[in-house]
Amino acid sequence: MNSFAEFLAMGGYGFYVWTSYGIGFVVLLLNILIPIYQRKQLLRELALKQKRAK
Repeated sequence: MNSFAEFLAMGGYGFYVWTSYGIGFVVLLLNILIPIYQRKQLLRELALKQKRAK
């Protein structure tokens, strides 16, 4: 039975595999968080413009 350390090492390619998984995870996370941040920023700007117009 293989050990968990051998699984993580992935035959010597573990660093590349886990780095690519990490980068992919970060990109997916940013694809979720950036639009949320931009929406909040846009709503703040619109509220400020509306407040100035009054």
